[in-house]
Formats: sequence, structure tokens, C-alpha cells
Amino acid sequence: MQNVLIVGGGVGGSAILSTLLESDYLHVQGVVDLILDAPAITTAKSHGIAVATDYREFNKSDIDIVFNVTGSDTLYQDLKGYFLKNTVIIPGSLANVLVRLLEEKEHFISQLSKESHREKIIFNSIEEGMIGIDKTSHITFINKSAARMLEVTVEETIGKHIHEFISLSELPRTYETGRVELNKELQLRNGAKIVTSRFPMIGDDGEIIGAFAVFKDITEVVALAEEITDLKEIQTMLEAIIQSSDDAISVVDEKGNGLLVNPAYTRITGLQMKDVIGHPASADISEGESMHLKALQTRKPVRGVNLKVGPANREVIVNVAPIIVDNKLKGSVGVIHDTTEIRSLMKELDRARSIIRTLESKYTFDDIIGLSSEMQLSLQQAKLAAQTLVTVLLRGESGTGKELFAHAIHSASERKYNKFVRVNCAALSEELLDSELFGYEEGTIPGSRTGKKRGLFEEANNGSIFLDEIGELSPMLQSKLLRVLQEHETLRIGGSKPIPVNVRVIASTNANMEKALLEGRFREDLYYRLNRMPILIPPLRNRKQDIPRITERLLLKLNQEYGRSVESISDKALQYLRVYDWPGNVRELENVLSRSMIFMQMNDRVLTEEHIPLNMLKVAEAKNEVLIQSSMPLQEQLDTVERGILHHALKQAGGNKSKTAKQLEISLRTLYYKLEKYGLM
Repeated sequence: MQNVLIVGGGVGGSAILSTLLESDYLHVQGVVDLILDAPAITTAKSHGIAVATDYREFNKSDIDIVFNVTGSDTLYQDLKGYFLKNTVIIPGSLANVLVRLLEEKEHFISQLSKESHREKIIFNSIEEGMIGIDKTSHITFINKSAARMLEVTVEETIGKHIHEFISLSELPRTYETGRVELNKELQLRNGAKIVTSRFPMIGDDGEIIGAFAVFKDITEVVALAEEITDLKEIQTMLEAIIQSSDDAISVVDEKGNGLLVNPAYTRITGLQMKDVIGHPASADISEGESMHLKALQTRKPVRGVNLKVGPANREVIVNVAPIIVDNKLKGSVGVIHDTTEIRSLMKELDRARSIIRTLESKYTFDDIIGLSSEMQLSLQQAKLAAQTLVTVLLRGESGTGKELFAHAIHSASERKYNKFVRVNCAALSEELLDSELFGYEEGTIPGSRTGKKRGLFEEANNGSIFLDEIGELSPMLQSKLLRVLQEHETLRIGGSKPIPVNVRVIASTNANMEKALLEGRFREDLYYRLNRMPILIPPLRNRKQDIPRITERLLLKLNQEYGRSVESISDKALQYLRVYDWPGNVRELENVLSRSMIFMQMNDRVLTEEHIPLNMLKVAEAKNEVLIQSSMPLQEQLDTVERGILHHALKQAGGNKSKTAKQLEISLRTLYYKLEKYGLM
């Protein structure tokens, strides 16, 4: 299996990631993008895949293939220079073409399946084996290719149990789960290896009536690929790739005369095929020299050259490479990137980031539920803090609602019409957090596109900034934060002129700050600045009388998310929730209710104890042991064990997530993903 790194988290990176996630031969090692909420970054986090803002965070010796889908030729060269020589660097244009070819393949398969009147002829003439079972796992149909691979006849298999012929078949599981499985490798009893995809069969009434598999002998696929050597077929395939590319592509022969251009070339340059085919390569150049001719003369590729092409003097970036076959020069191929489109995309990206950062607070004190004396005290303190400009330190375990309190304090203050900015101090590296909080001047951050950048303290001027997990700040950032609190001014990286700011700081932590002071991990003067208005938010286990009302509010929220109409929860189900100690607090309660709602039918109106996944409530607090029912599915058993391990490790580390990640030898981002997954945040 080969390790893959995807550089670029946009639409192209997301499409490539979705494709690779279905492959058993390529393992996605990580996804890189400057924007941590880019589509591919979000998908990668949900699958436990490492993410980063810099490809150099990954070990170059671990990477076999790199997909560059940023559209940056400079980055392409940087990647080639950074990774090992045997690492394959794939440009985004080719990656997008491959994704389209895969999508077209699936489309054509779907079209063939709809031609029911030719089903029997197609069924027995295709090279892939097909076999289907009913709800009792007995074979209902099999084609000749499948019988040949299994070394049986069609007649002797019909009506027999699938395991009589394929002992390791997972078709019964496909029928039970209703899930599609693609490109799974399996070995038959005769030693042959096949690649199979399994699908549930759904009747007109929506019920699953069986399952079927489509498979192919890998040996036959390899043999077929070796036979496709005919030059005409290869040329046809290359032309199809060129024609479908969004990048402008032009091909010339060894004399420099035009052979081929694609539709994107006409769109970007404004030149038609008749203006280029058969004409010298310089015919499309309006300013500069032809890179085709230069590549033909030097027999070396030319990268990242700025030219103006076509009658409109369009500014483009050109990459050209010679075509050498058997050490003979056959021509050259060029790829043209329109810099106008690139600039437009960069502006849109910056605008999106600005919008995300300026989101206003979403919650008020009315959204906080609490009848217990401890919670009422916390609410009174928070409402008092909202009427002053004092710095607030929210303390409490993960999942107790510290961010909810921060939103509510801002919404009840005089600053409610100004910006509310949230920053998770534990989720970003020291360098990135520094640049995000304080900004930077032009030329001080290598590779920055925008020159200079306002920090989040500047963005939150006259508003509030919520610093979550404040205990994870590095000593350097603690010092810079102290200056903001004392002097009410911030200084950009590389800057010399302080910038005055009027910001309300709301901080939160689940760490033992007093212990951090004694160990020298947190500045004493900063601690006293932050601790002027401490508010302790009680854990859910100390206010279980609030569980019914919290559950009612969460059901309303989940109804909107899942499109359900759950009206209430049964008394017995509520009792299950009351007896549990909720180490993950309200966030864990929401996770359990979310899983419960998934198990409900669409027309169910009452959530009962049958819907609650009891394995999620059976973590043994003392010894990190879990109570597992052997009848549970394997994945649920594994999830239960992993949740218990995470809970115990987090408890041993005193709630310190950095220490927990180090103890478990996993990245901090992976830990955050798993804690969110199991409701332990």
C-alpha cells in the first residue's frame, strides 16, 4: 500500500480525497491547506486523517504520492524539491481528470443497469462476475463469468447457500446492513484473487430483498492492461484526457507546429483550432517567446513562465515539457494557467475567511438551562460580568458549556452589536496561533499571499474575543497576551508600531491552573489578570436534575439537524440518563441522544430505552474497563473500548489534552477528533 499526501483542501482536493477513501491500495497520510476549515480538511478530520497547514510537517520518506491540487506551479516545484526523487508528484489537472474518468465509469455502469430489456444478454456477456443472494443468503442468480471464476456450473449454484462456494463472502452482511462496499479484495477457495463490490438489492417498496456482488479476477485485469498497447487506442485516450481538462493544453510536433489544443485553450487564449493547428508554436504569443520552441531546443521542461497570449493579450503562466519516446524527440506539450482566474479565487478565499472570522455570537442566557444551586450561582456571576468590562475566566470540565457562557456574556453586554471572535488555543500550532491572534506585517511570514494581515485582536476591536483552552498557551504567547491586557494594545509580527485595541477578553480552561502555576507552565501575573472574575461551571453529574430539561432542548436541536419530529423521551430512557455520571458532560449527552435518534424510525415520536446505545453508557470509571455485550457488532465493541481508553487517559492527565495526546502517542488533532466523536470534549 502506498501513502498519499493531498496538498490543497478545496473542491478538487475534496473530490480526490473522497475517491481515495474508497481505495484499498492507496492510504491517505494527510491533507494540507492553509485554511483549516477547507472542505477536504473537514472531511479528513472526520476520518481521523492528519491535517496540516504545511506539507513539511509530514516526513518526506513516508510519502509515496503527492496530489498538488492548489493550482500553484511554484508550489509544484517546491514539492518536487522537497520530497524524495521516487515520490510521484501529480498536478491537480491530471488528478481532476482521473476523478472525472472514475465518475464517468460509474455513470456508464448505471446506464447499462437501466436497460432491463437487454439484461440477460449483458448479464452473461460481461467479463465481470456477478452473483446475487436472497434474504436467506441463498444464491438467486449468477452469470457465466462468475461460474467460470468459481469453477462451477450455473445450474449447481442456484438455490445453494453462498458460503458453499465462497466461504468468506460478505454478501450476507451487505444484506443485513444495507451498506455498499466497493473494491474489496477477496481470495476464492481455488486460490484466485478477485476484487469485488457489494450492493444491497432494494425492491419497489423500499425494502432490502437481497444483495449482489460484481467481481473481477485481478489476473485478468492485469493481463488486459498489458494488452492495451495499440498506439491508436493510447492516442485516443490521451486526446480524451486533454479535451476534458479545465487547463489549457497545447501539443506541437518535433518541428514546433501545432498538433492539438483543447477547448480550455480556446476559452483562455481566444484562438480557434484553425489558428493554431499546423501553424508555428509562436502563433499564439502576443508578448514573449514561445516556450514550446525553447523546450524543443533544450529538450528540457520550462516551468512558470509569464506570457501574454491571444488577441486580448491574456496574462497566463505557462509550463512546457518535451515529449521524448525511446530517446527521440517527438514534440512538446504545454499547460496554460489563466492568472486572472487564480487572482479571482484568491480574493474569494480571503473574503470567505473574513466572513467566518466575523461571525457574531449565537447564544444568550436563555439558552443556558440550569435549576441547580451551583448552576444558578454561575449564571448570576456571568450576568454580573456581562454588565462590566472585567476579564472573565470560565472554568469547568470539557463539555460543560464554557463556550455557551462566553456567547451569552457577549450577547448580554454593551458590545453585543460588535464582533465576537472565538479562538481555540489548543488546536493551532504556536506559530499559526501567533499570526492569527496578532497578525503580521508584509514580508514577515514566508509564503504569505496577502502581504500583511490584521490579527484577531484587531478584528475583535470594540467586541469580545473568546480564548478557549487558555492553559495551552506557550510562554511566548502568554507574554504577548499579558501586554494586551495591561496596555490595551497589540503588536503585529514584524511590526514596530503598537496598535491600540479595546477588546473584552473571555478565557476558558479545563486545566488545573494552580498546578500549572506551581510547575512554572503558566505566568503568575497573567493568571491574576485573567482570574479577576472566575466563573466555575458545574459538571452535569452535579446537576442531574437539569437532565430532563437539557434533553428536551437537545431533542429540539437534533430534530432540526436530522429532519425528525421526536416529541419526548420515555421515563425509563430518562432514568438511564440520570444514573450515568456523564464524564463528557452536556456534549456527551448530546452525542448519546444523536446516536439514539439515528436508531429511530422516521415516524417515531418518542425516544425510548430501546433506542439508546447502552454501550456508550457503560464505561467503568475506576479501571478503564468496559462492559461489552458479545452480541454487539464488532465496530460498536471497538468504539466502546476506544472510548473507555480515551476517557481514562484524559482523566489521568487531569483534563490536559496535550498531555493526553502525548501519552497515547497520537497527534493533538486526532485526539480532538476522537473526543468529539465519543462526546468527551
